[in-house]
Amino acid sequence: METNPAIKREITAFMDGLRKRNKGETEFQQAVREAVETLIPFTAEHTQYRDAYILERMTEPDRIISFRVTWEDDKGGIRADRAWRVQFNNSIGPYKGGLRFHPSVNQSVLKFLGFEQVLKNSLTGLPMGGAKGGSNFNPKGKSDREVMRFCQSMMIELHRHIGEDVDVPAGDIGVGAREISYLFGTYKRLENRFAGILTGKGLSFGGSLVRKEATGYGAVYFMRLMLEQEGEGISGKTALVSGSGNVALYCIEKLIELGATVLTASDSDGFIHDPQGITREKLDWLIDLKENRRGRIQEYAEKFGCDYHEGKTPWGVKADLAFPCATQNELEAEDATAMVKNGVRAVAEGANMPCSAEATEIFLANDVLFGPAKAANAGGVAVSGLEQSQNQLRISWSREEVDARLVAIMTDIHTKCVRYGARHGKPVDYRAGANIAGFVKVADAMLAYGVV
Repeated sequence: METNPAIKREITAFMDGLRKRNKGETEFQQAVREAVETLIPFTAEHTQYRDAYILERMTEPDRIISFRVTWEDDKGGIRADRAWRVQFNNSIGPYKGGLRFHPSVNQSVLKFLGFEQVLKNSLTGLPMGGAKGGSNFNPKGKSDREVMRFCQSMMIELHRHIGEDVDVPAGDIGVGAREISYLFGTYKRLENRFAGILTGKGLSFGGSLVRKEATGYGAVYFMRLMLEQEGEGISGKTALVSGSGNVALYCIEKLIELGATVLTASDSDGFIHDPQGITREKLDWLIDLKENRRGRIQEYAEKFGCDYHEGKTPWGVKADLAFPCATQNELEAEDATAMVKNGVRAVAEGANMPCSAEATEIFLANDVLFGPAKAANAGGVAVSGLEQSQNQLRISWSREEVDARLVAIMTDIHTKCVRYGARHGKPVDYRAGANIAGFVKVADAMLAYGVV
């Protein structure tokens, strides 16, 4: 962070104002602070952005839509949940960002995710603005028919606010192929037209190959690029992965393919440590457990005879690389300190803001290569953008072509991060590089529009 006292005062004043306007929204405040600590020093040198109050404007959503979702459970009981769509910024394209169904969802979480999405989508080079949405509905333990009724009710309101040239939601935590299918089917019925208004769709109705794998693959591709920048590679290294959703599972898959040994996976109950490594065969079993049987990670330990640590995270296990792929703020300062002592060489964020601010500072202070979510996690939205393109063109690209485009996008993101984050005699500051590169494209568009 810039040590100039005047810059420090400007950052403090900016954050004081933001906290007053967004009281109690701690996740959103954290995400903005992480960005402005690198962006305010940049705008001090590029005064056209400061003069036009771009940062102040960029940290205020275009609009927030909040609504009730009423649905009927299998016992005939009437339930009501709250849902939101935060349309943050559409300066470079239609709003784009996932939907999350989880009890922890609130306006602060969605604003943090939407703000991150603006910069992340900008980094991809694709014409996509930033948004996020979701509900405090909990799909865990619900029947398929209950989930269907909730999704149908939610889309009755949401369809008024989205469209292929307006806002294109996708999946996120709690919103997978099942939920996207129910949502899309309801939209099609309400609007009487077939359009690419959601991404993450099934392959039989407009989805893209590699979409399910894209976030996990992208995180590994970004890790490979960071290591190559330092003259290293992935093959032969050990890796920690948290989570066992799509991001984690396909992060593990790509790591195995590139020759790494993956030692861990986790869910909300705890983590497994497999010293022999998660093999291709074990991963196939784990994918079936999580995607089809919706089981718990402890079953892996019972099946393959490895250690299970209930209520804990994997960051104390010794390894070379780390991929936090579960949820925000899952990796804290004490975890980062332990990882540095254990010799972790590089971290790529597969989830959105999984490292706390304090943990991130520890990694940067100790020259650990650190790929922030807005760069390392961008593979998913990149392939969502490619799905939009295929829908508009009424074509489907092969798996090889989509994967090649994903590699090219992640490589371009890495190049931008190096351009803005290079440091003399030290590893690239990917956090600063990602923030500035993502900011510049959106900011230039906002300048071009004038005062709007």
